[in-house]
Order: sequence, then structure tokens, then C-alpha cells
Amino acid sequence: MSKNLTRRSFVAAQAAVASMALTACGGANTSAGSNGGDLTKLTFCLDYTPNTNHTGIYVAQAKGYFTDEGLEVSIVQPAEDSAEAMIGTGQAQLGVSYQDYMAGAFDGGNKGLVAVAAIIQHNTSGIMSPQELGVTSPKHMEGLRYATWELPVEQATVRQVVEKDGGDYSKIKLVPYTVDDEVSGFKAGLFDTVWVFEGWAVQNAIVQDYPVNYFSFISIDDVFDFYTPVIAANTDYCEQNPQAVKAFLRAAKKGYEFAIANPDEAADILCEAAPELDSVLVHQSASFLAGEYQSDAASWGLIEGERWSTFFKWLNDNNLVKSPLDVNAGWTMEYLEA
Repeated sequence: MSKNLTRRSFVAAQAAVASMALTACGGANTSAGSNGGDLTKLTFCLDYTPNTNHTGIYVAQAKGYFTDEGLEVSIVQPAEDSAEAMIGTGQAQLGVSYQDYMAGAFDGGNKGLVAVAAIIQHNTSGIMSPQELGVTSPKHMEGLRYATWELPVEQATVRQVVEKDGGDYSKIKLVPYTVDDEVSGFKAGLFDTVWVFEGWAVQNAIVQDYPVNYFSFISIDDVFDFYTPVIAANTDYCEQNPQAVKAFLRAAKKGYEFAIANPDEAADILCEAAPELDSVLVHQSASFLAGEYQSDAASWGLIEGERWSTFFKWLNDNNLVKSPLDVNAGWTMEYLEA
């Protein structure tokens, strides 16, 4: 799996601000646009390296949607696992996060960010395994090796879906997660099952013509239908510059709507911006995600309070945070226009 798509950093997202080194991250201000008007400068921090989760942002940049909204947006990459800290301290005004990462940030004292839009409407992660092993539901993981990141929230998730499926979690062999490409890991015999995102790892298996089985967590228990990934924004910036945040989201929404309607062209735009990516995999992933960005929601980006609070409550109930989270906090639809 590409590093940017792992769940390995539930708590590690709280990297010390002092350890970050990203010269492109300046504060928001204005500059003269090519038409003589002032553009509001914003820094948008990715969660890691560019991938298809970010396609709508790159489309908005390439198509001039941000400029049309009076914005000059710098898209930057953080020091590893530091996007939440970047956003929370205002070094980036907006960026990519995940509901579980944000829970870790809040629990660690970082209250400076809020989710303002869902990039993908539903959680598209689950367990992948070589097809020959016949793992079609969680209980079939018994007796097999699961590649773990050794994180409490990760293992609690796997335990719950296994037990809900009538399996015995204690019979699963936990082995350290050691590779970024799951197919290579399977072929090398390093593990039998692994947590992946369907939009990337499963599509990678398809591209490599490697037969796999996959089941999603939400097909087992809808408590895991949390928001992953999301666009998060600095709370102070939102309060002081609400129109700029709304303008950013208008442009981003237009970018993701373009990616939904035109996945191949959107993939080309992403590959042009990040030529190091595997074009075949990007196009395969873009085609899959075209149906997932908005999915069954009335429009792109919507966050439902009940789904958000259900997952935070699960974290509280399972003692996966040091202090109970406010289950109704951490998100807002104030800036996303229908």
C-alpha cells in the first residue's frame, strides 16, 4: 500500500511542530493576480504524497477554479504524519486529514482544526488477501497472519469485525507491517491478510492481475463508516476568513465533480502534476473513485453528524482516547455550499 493510504498513524499524527520542515508553507495573504486583481494566498497541505484522493484539488488547480474564486493555492506535502499539526497551527490553512487522525489530534490537545468537507463519502477500507486463501469474511482470518501497524485503534477495529462475524480474534497471528506494496508482500509470503483502501491497493492488485479477496469494514459493522479522508481547515482561519474557506470549497467541489464526470481526464491531470505516479494505477483508481467521491450523498462533501458522532462514541467506549471526545465536535458544514 502507498504510505499515504495507511492507518498507521492514529496517534503519530501528533508529530511535534518543531520537527516539521516545509519551506513552501507560508501564512495566508494576498498577491496581485494576472488580471490585476488581488488573490488570497492559501496553503493546502496533503496528508502525504499526491494520490487519487487528491485528484479534485489538482483538477481545481489545473482548471483555474481556485483562481476563478480569487485564490492562489499552494499545494504542499508535510513532514510525515504532520498534516494535522500543520493545519492546527495555521502553517497551512487547509489540508487533508481523516476522522480517526483528527480524533488523535484532539486527544493530544490540538484543537485547531475542523473537518469542512468529506473527500470520499464512505469508508472504502477493509481486509485484502490472496484469493486462494478463501478469506471472504472476517472469521476466515483465524489461523492466518494479519499485517498489523500495532496501533490500538487498528487492532480494536479488526477485533470487532472478527468477533461480530463469529470469529475468534485470539486465533489471528499478528505480524508487523513491513511493505508498502501488498501484492509484493503476498508474493513474498510475509503475511496473509492486510488492511487496505479499496481505491488504491485493490486496484493495484487488479492492475497487477493478482487475484485477491476483499471485504469492507462497513459491510460488517457500520460503526466504521467514518469519514476518511476529509478536508480539514484551521479553526482560527475559518472564523477570520469564512469567505475564503467557502471559496476554496466551491473550487474544490467543482474539481471533484469534474473527477466524477471525467475520471480519465482527471487522472491525466494528476499524473501531469505528479509524474512519479504509475499512470495505469492512477487511471484504474480514478475510475473506481469516480463512484465513491459523492456516492449516495445529495452532493459532494457532505458530512452527517450521526455518522461522525457514532465513530467518536466508539472510540470513547473502547478507551481508545485518553480523554472522552466530544462526539458532536470536530466538523462543520458551515462553509460547504450545496
